[in-house]
Amino acid sequence: MIPSLDLSQLPGPTQKMLAPESPAKLRMMAAKGVVPGLKPDALLIVLVHLSQGADGEVAAQAQSTLAALPEPVLKGAIQADLPPAVAHVLAQRYVERIDVLERLVRMPRLAIESIEHLAEHGSEPVTELVAVNQELLLGNPRVIELLYMNKSSRMSTVNRLVELAIRHKVELKGIPAWKEIAIAIQSELIAEPTDEALPEDVSFWETDQMARDLEDEEADDAYWEDEEGEEHLEDTLKPLFLRVAEMSMSEKIRAAMLGTKEERMMLVREQNKIVAVAAARSPLLQAPEVALLTRNRGIVEEVLRIFANSSEWTKSYEVKRNLVENPKTPIAIASKMVVHLRESDLRRIAKSKNVSSAVQQAARRHLGRRQT
Repeated sequence: MIPSLDLSQLPGPTQKMLAPESPAKLRMMAAKGVVPGLKPDALLIVLVHLSQGADGEVAAQAQSTLAALPEPVLKGAIQADLPPAVAHVLAQRYVERIDVLERLVRMPRLAIESIEHLAEHGSEPVTELVAVNQELLLGNPRVIELLYMNKSSRMSTVNRLVELAIRHKVELKGIPAWKEIAIAIQSELIAEPTDEALPEDVSFWETDQMARDLEDEEADDAYWEDEEGEEHLEDTLKPLFLRVAEMSMSEKIRAAMLGTKEERMMLVREQNKIVAVAAARSPLLQAPEVALLTRNRGIVEEVLRIFANSSEWTKSYEVKRNLVENPKTPIAIASKMVVHLRESDLRRIAKSKNVSSAVQQAARRHLGRRQT
């Protein structure tokens, strides 16, 4: 938790100016940054204090002033060891100013909440700044998780941090497909840190941009079935499919975590179980995608198992019916889900040649129980 500001270090007249009983005009002057004789770091303490105050008009003015500090004030302030609350506000408001952040990350009192904010929202140069301090990262694994889930972070950098965590037996529980990532990274070469982005970094970003350009709101449009039930990919998505196919396993897993619907729908269909399972654990996966995928007979069994064991996805009647009808669903799971189906579906499944005899029998048994 970020400590509250200590106003006792400010000059006496300034403390009186900030007092609730002081004239509104004086407080508004302070919110505009008009406090004669104050050093830049002290002025920032005043502005941050007022920006978080109860007086809405004064707070709004202080926030506006903080967002557009004169360069001499900003540069003068970051030369000091700022209080954590002030440094945090600057980290939030100047997240694109690498010159400001270079000073902030060196401040001994910078709060971990500020580092987490930069890891989550920072641009590529900012994430590189955050990724330098290995001791801090190992002591605060949440920062590594946020860097991984920030698409601006270099692929090579997050791979290096994942390997660091594995080496020190740190489990990154905030990454949904952590187990799959850990398996993938151990079979890949880890690049040394460099000043410039590596080819794998550029490739990851370019593939993501291609996917964004092709993004479509209808997941069903990406694949279509012929008369024999075989799936085909839409022509417009074939260039993206080829780019994704060229990715390393760790790149594919991260694309599944952070990418578009089209990328997820490609990656969850992979026959490589590690990649497919990671895609099935994506936090961006949507209910219509799961409904479509549970109907797919070419998907690896473990993906169907993940969907079947999810209380979120099995709220959907369509998902439960698809799992029962999909011959790739483990028989024990399909038989268990039969009890949730409507009589019309049970009758059809009891006669269907597309499900196993065990599932047919389970449907007949449950149908019989309902009719007695």
